[in-house]
Amino acid sequence: MAETVTVARPYAEAAFRVAKDAGALGAWHDRLQRLAFIAQDARMAEVIGNPNLSAGQIAQLFVSLAGDADATLGNFIHVLAENERLALLPEIAALFTANKSAEEGVQEAVIQSAFPLSKADLAALVVQLEAHFKTKLAPTVVVDAELIGGVRVAVGDQVLDASVRGKLETLSAALKN
Repeated sequence: MAETVTVARPYAEAAFRVAKDAGALGAWHDRLQRLAFIAQDARMAEVIGNPNLSAGQIAQLFVSLAGDADATLGNFIHVLAENERLALLPEIAALFTANKSAEEGVQEAVIQSAFPLSKADLAALVVQLEAHFKTKLAPTVVVDAELIGGVRVAVGDQVLDASVRGKLETLSAALKN
């Protein structure tokens, strides 16, 4: 994992600089997310690894599947194909998203909840969490029934555990001491 991120980072940073200079961070983000989704498909993994196809053919397939790829994105895809890095598109997209979020002052928040959250509940929770963490948040909700109730929130290296399971573990540790 660390090796793929290390290899993907220069490509993500280059894409970020190009997108930022063009004032197209949102468009590049959407396109890279689409390309990452395409690269993760099992059939595309076979195409990427097929020695009978040239890098140009594989790149052209990606460009055609990307839909609204402009010349710059097409060139980026061709560079990835020539360097046999198309399989890194999910990591490149994730790193690009992290750079975009940092540029916009937004941090990713992983919210684990014992139950699915409605849009209204999520919106209210995000307002409270943004006040607590003093930053704008981009939430991702994961349902984890083992929490029993409440939520557990991770923002960067900070964790806020307001789950029933977390409180029970704290109580258990206190009783043991």
